Amino acid sequence: MTLMHSQSVAIATLCFVVGYGVASAADEATVTYKSLAPDLALEAAKAALDQCRKDGFQVSVAVVDRFGEPQVLLRDRFAGLPASRTATDKAWTALGFRANTVDLSKAIQNGSIDARLAALPRVTMLGGALIIEAGGTLLGAIGVSGAPGGDKDEKCARSGLDAIRDKLDF
Repeated sequence: MTLMHSQSVAIATLCFVVGYGVASAADEATVTYKSLAPDLALEAAKAALDQCRKDGFQVSVAVVDRFGEPQVLLRDRFAGLPASRTATDKAWTALGFRANTVDLSKAIQNGSIDARLAALPRVTMLGGALIIEAGGTLLGAIGVSGAPGGDKDEKCARSGLDAIRDKLDF
């Protein structure tokens, strides 16, 4: 091999390595994620509201995206004044803790998590919110408020989640 050929190979190799390093750094500087489509969020919220109506409850239903921002908020005509904010905050809490709020409420009651967490702003550890996941990816959460008890709110939220489950599995 000639000196010139060796230098050309060395330069080409260096360019490849440097180029690969730059591409790798660029890949690490960005992130790709899945997001819940607004139509699917609306479908889940409507199904939850319908279940609560069937059970005789006037409620509010909120769906938040993976960043905790509201995608959908439905309020039945006679839902109580705090129901909309509570439904949104329940969903936000479930998302933030990556756990259903009934489980969080029980964990506080039995002392397995610090009760002071419940005093943080927006944290609402009352039953009625479920996380929305698909393929191990957290997509958001659905929260319901207004039924007489978190277990009843959760039943409605579960109906909303069940209504879109087959469209989520990827």
